[in-house]
Amino acid sequence: MSLNPDRLARIAPFLKEVYLDSGRLPGALVKVMQRGETVHSSVQGFADVASGRPLAEDTIFRIYSMTKPIASIALMMLVEEGRLQIDDPVHRYIPAWKDLRVYQSGTIKTGWQTTAPKRPMQVIDLLRHTAGLTYGFQLNTNVDAAYRRLGIGEIEKGDMTLARMIELLATLPLEFSPGDWWNYSVATDVVGWLVQVISGQPFEDFIAERIFRPLGMVDTGFHVREGQGHRLATCYHPTRAGGMAVQDKAETSAFLKPPSFISGGGGLLSTAADYLLFAEALRTGAPRLVGRKTLSLMTANHLPGGKDLPQLSRSAFSEAAYEGVGFGLGFATTTAVHKTMIAGNNGDYFWGGAASTFFWVDPAEELVVLFLTQLIPSSTYPVRRQLRTMIYSAVE
Repeated sequence: MSLNPDRLARIAPFLKEVYLDSGRLPGALVKVMQRGETVHSSVQGFADVASGRPLAEDTIFRIYSMTKPIASIALMMLVEEGRLQIDDPVHRYIPAWKDLRVYQSGTIKTGWQTTAPKRPMQVIDLLRHTAGLTYGFQLNTNVDAAYRRLGIGEIEKGDMTLARMIELLATLPLEFSPGDWWNYSVATDVVGWLVQVISGQPFEDFIAERIFRPLGMVDTGFHVREGQGHRLATCYHPTRAGGMAVQDKAETSAFLKPPSFISGGGGLLSTAADYLLFAEALRTGAPRLVGRKTLSLMTANHLPGGKDLPQLSRSAFSEAAYEGVGFGLGFATTTAVHKTMIAGNNGDYFWGGAASTFFWVDPAEELVVLFLTQLIPSSTYPVRRQLRTMIYSAVE
């Protein structure tokens, strides 16, 4: 199996014509690797449009929820060491959560009416987003509204800390009984807290020591290091007219200084070279992060009843909303490629970030793909689906 270079060569002109020249995206970086070799690389557009600063190989991107696979791998390292099991009750490690209850009615102002959950929240519920937690940016429930009011899960604003978030969550009801539904949430931030509690190290130190340093991920962290600010991309959001406006300017970004909230769910910045090291380590098992059987467990569909995301989702948002996709322990995974209506393979695994970044690993094709840009929200354009189609059309 190989990839046709002529078909891969269509990618850069397509992105330029449809997204860059039209002002829909500021820039686009695409890397396609097969069997560890780069078979396509394109870097186009701008890291900052106003100044004309070009996108570059070493541009630093907000990867937001592409932090989640890293945090999940960190916790599974501790599982491999026998420090916890994925069916452990979460309150074993967060005692204040022992009596969490499930929302029935009410608001944070009027008070909550709740009921007991069918069973305690387990570690696996955090990893697969079936814990009953939520995100404040989802606008459809009173519990979401309470998260917004308290600033739970906000990465770039306020003085929230990971410890404070854990305390506040003990005061709020769950959206549903753990295991009943899938809901995109701050669950992976809680995973980071478990890594910290169980390892005895700050979460950021653990992943630096156990993941970033062994892989050589020198530019990945929770803020831009001193002297590297000129490499940070500006982030944008779409306008009603179809163009872009600045969402977070590089020169004044909150990411230029250490955050108060260390978010395992969305706090990291990284580069193409760094994230490819992580993705390739997953694909090959070298350097070893977790064992082959552990990764196989993580990339299986763990949604109750073997359902896919649309069948089980209560979320107003997901980085993977189409049918034929399940969710494992930190990754989405394709379970029925024909239902996705996109070419590909069952058993690939992937995730994306709020600023439209995306990666996937396809073990069957020995393939790793990375797409980086900076436009919030990621649901604005179907560029991820288009890239999948174009890349799989090149398979010989």
